[in-house]
Amino acid sequence: MSIPQISEFTIRRHANAKSFQRGEAYYQAGAVNAITQRGGVLQADVVGTEARPYHVSLNFDSSGLTSVNCTCAYNFDGWCKHIVATMLVCARHSEHIERRPTLEELLDRLDFVQTQRLLQDLVAEYPRLIEAIDRRVSWMIAPVAQEKSIKRVRRITIDQAPFRGEVRQILRNAVQYFEEGSEEDPIAEELLSLVQIAVGFCERGEAENAIAILEAITFTCVENWHDVAEYGAENDEIVQELNQAWCEAILSAELTPDEKVDIQINLEAWQDEWNADFGLIMEALRQGWDYPPLLEVLQGNITERGAWEEDVPDYADDLALIRLKILERQERYQEYLYLAEAEGQTEQYLTMLGRLGRVEEAIDAAQTQMNSKEEAFALAKTLTDKGALQQALDIAQSGLNLPGDCQYELGTWASDLAVELGNDEAALLAIKAAFQVKPSFSDYQKMQELAGENWESVKTDLLRIIRSYVGWGTESAKVDILLHEGLIDDAIAIVSELSSYDSDVIYRVMDVAIAHNPAWVIANACNRAEKIMDAGKAEYYYYAVEWLKKARAAYLESGRKADWSTYRENLMQSHSRKRKLMAMFKQKGME
Repeated sequence: MSIPQISEFTIRRHANAKSFQRGEAYYQAGAVNAITQRGGVLQADVVGTEARPYHVSLNFDSSGLTSVNCTCAYNFDGWCKHIVATMLVCARHSEHIERRPTLEELLDRLDFVQTQRLLQDLVAEYPRLIEAIDRRVSWMIAPVAQEKSIKRVRRITIDQAPFRGEVRQILRNAVQYFEEGSEEDPIAEELLSLVQIAVGFCERGEAENAIAILEAITFTCVENWHDVAEYGAENDEIVQELNQAWCEAILSAELTPDEKVDIQINLEAWQDEWNADFGLIMEALRQGWDYPPLLEVLQGNITERGAWEEDVPDYADDLALIRLKILERQERYQEYLYLAEAEGQTEQYLTMLGRLGRVEEAIDAAQTQMNSKEEAFALAKTLTDKGALQQALDIAQSGLNLPGDCQYELGTWASDLAVELGNDEAALLAIKAAFQVKPSFSDYQKMQELAGENWESVKTDLLRIIRSYVGWGTESAKVDILLHEGLIDDAIAIVSELSSYDSDVIYRVMDVAIAHNPAWVIANACNRAEKIMDAGKAEYYYYAVEWLKKARAAYLESGRKADWSTYRENLMQSHSRKRKLMAMFKQKGME
């Protein structure tokens, strides 16, 4: 199977500006290790900040990409930098992809005995694999186990015992981690992965099996939580995920009144014992899909009360989003639109109109209902997927004038789209909006290119922005811009008060300022070095010497070699007992 053709613009559409920029840097640095293709799956390891590389997996079929995943912790908008880097290799150097046989093709080469031996060897090499095999085999062939203390819903075909065992093992492992002094939470991630298995069953139309899995997880957590509570473990995160998963399973299943009562009794007991709040689940049980206000909404009768006849609870948005997910899965699109409109889920309402191809209707609705940058961004990306690029740009431009927290991401994305459409003026305005909230040297250079003959007036505005910008973490970008424009004194003013932790930025300014203002370099560098030496912490002497090297260069540049020699001799006399420092002086040639 051939990999789908992916343009760089498509990559940009699926990643925010920061992820694309960092992914480009990873690509340029060669961080993407060998990419292999096995059938409809592409896999690559990408070297990152951790000791182990991150694993990227791309799944596709004849229609294009179906899913994209990375093992990093990124959970923001769009693709992470590791996925972007991998995609760029695919787009620019598809010849580097190594074709390998699929799992099915590999197993077809083996007979029964060889397959058994393969599994035995793998378990010997990876002992924990036996737990996964045990669980999978139990799901496939074992009879349904019944928990005496819990009445089970009908129509389940899955054995709960492996899930209860897995939860107990997770909690036992957590106790061991705590005993060893680990400060990381070893519980949440593994428990949440089990909850996601239940969600997966629900999405495949097996809601009763999902409920059985959630019962096993919840019951076992409650029964054994005291083991980890002694070490300060909190259940907030797992309870939140259980609320969501339970709610989706309940609203996806066909439960009898007796089954609902059984679930309610168990949940009430569990939340009391676990000090948890299962209010969202209880409301889903109470309402189901027969709740009168909800039925009215689904028929298109929308009032200011929305889908509620009483006070709207804090979890109303969560419940609405879960219902929308189910309605979408069931392809009940008109009911989806009614509910999204009634519950104020504007982003979902507008993007569904776009996904259904009702582009003009979505644009008209956006004029009166779109209230945030996030909503505009979501709709704009949906419209690009439908090929309505100019309409997407119009929506993105409107969104830049709305409140929200994604101005940089929306601005850079809209700018890239405008460039694609050949509209340099719109591209300049959009990227300037992004620059106002997060100055970037690369964006500054893009604006210089886009502005053309108007660059001088644009540059004046941009320099005013960076001089007044007080956001944290942009000192490097501001310094790069100021040095690029030869505004050395402005750059000096920025770095003079920076902590020595920002040494790379300060070094860049000092290297330029040595010829321009050597007195400042000498004073600033010597002050930083003396603080380290006076503190007497040998592990930081290296940094003191690096600062002194900058000071020495400034002394020599300004024709004050004698002054440097005097200063150096005074330092050596004052710190003569610090042998490590004295040795560094000699090794580094600090004459």
